[in-house]
Amino acid sequence: MLRRALGKTFRLIGYTIQYGCIAHCAFEYVGGVVMCSGPSMEPTIENSAVVFAENLSRHFYSIQRGDIIIAKSPSNPKSNICKRVIGLEGDKILTSSPSDFFKSHSYVPVGHVWIEGDNLQNSTDSRSYGPIPYGLIRGRIFFKIWPLSDFGFLRDSPNSHRFSDD
Repeated sequence: MLRRALGKTFRLIGYTIQYGCIAHCAFEYVGGVVMCSGPSMEPTIENSAVVFAENLSRHFYSIQRGDIIIAKSPSNPKSNICKRVIGLEGDKILTSSPSDFFKSHSYVPVGHVWIEGDNLQNSTDSRSYGPIPYGLIRGRIFFKIWPLSDFGFLRDSPNSHRFSDD
């Protein structure tokens, strides 16, 4: 009886470890559900919206200008940020201060991306901390799950004029 109980216990532990490894690989390499908080991506993604982020794009280096990404915050590595990619490595970006008084150009170095929130007046992004390394990108958001009224694929940026190729 003890042998049968131990056998069931070890099988249960083995299945738990197997399924835990499968779940970890799925969430790390395929994607998962993420909740975005804060006003920086409004109106595209509202505060407390639930979205689906796929992680394959970052592994295959196929993040494009205009994509919305989840990344580790460069100023607080314990938190994630949700921003739109404005520039890729080698791009020249027109930057401005929050007052829009001083304008200058920045170049995105190799291995980095320039990110900004869609709500430019209420976003801490590359305009504050500069381009972020590609390694901080966790995934690409492409589908909204909640609220149900916004269920579906993401719409274009209200700041699409910022994606210049000059």
